Amino acid sequence: MLSGQQAKKDTSFEDFFKQAPRMNPSRSLIKRVVCGVRVEDIEEPTMREIRYLDKLIDELARGKAMEKILRTGS
Repeated sequence: MLSGQQAKKDTSFEDFFKQAPRMNPSRSLIKRVVCGVRVEDIEEPTMREIRYLDKLIDELARGKAMEKILRTGS
């Protein structure tokens, strides 16, 4: 979640992801289509991170467990 200070800054997505304290290493396991594009096929790093975040938020909003989204559950 963005802090109040971060939300007020004019921060690009690229800077946001560069400044993130720790990205989940399992995020690359997120698969499927987001906005009509397969996440795993996106070559541009910043756009791929944005789509991972889109997919994560979408799946969490649907009530799916984080472990299932990141494919770390049993």
